[in-house]
Amino acid sequence: MKKFDLEDRLVDFADMIIDVVENLPNSKVSNHLGSQLARSGTAPALLYGEVQAAESNADFLHKAKLVLKELRETQVCHKIIRKRKYLDPILIDKVLQENGELVAIFTASVKTASQNQART
Repeated sequence: MKKFDLEDRLVDFADMIIDVVENLPNSKVSNHLGSQLARSGTAPALLYGEVQAAESNADFLHKAKLVLKELRETQVCHKIIRKRKYLDPILIDKVLQENGELVAIFTASVKTASQNQART
């Protein structure tokens, strides 16, 4: 059984995002959405290194919230792309499912860190 590695999962998610962006049609709006998606969708993997290196619970909480913010932005962007029917809905739904699971993971982490911070 493969060990669960959140960093690997975030890198795989970023790879999925890049595939989506590279397959968007070439139009003014899809280029705008693609640029936004490339930033917000790859940021969680990049920010996760900062989460791992947090210097305190407060620092961890702040950085985990940044990851969560980027994941939520990415989720909305995907919903717009799906609504515009730019790409195969099966692909977008797969990406949205992973996006939702990552949001749930980071929501739970933020909740736990918040509770731990309140206890101190």
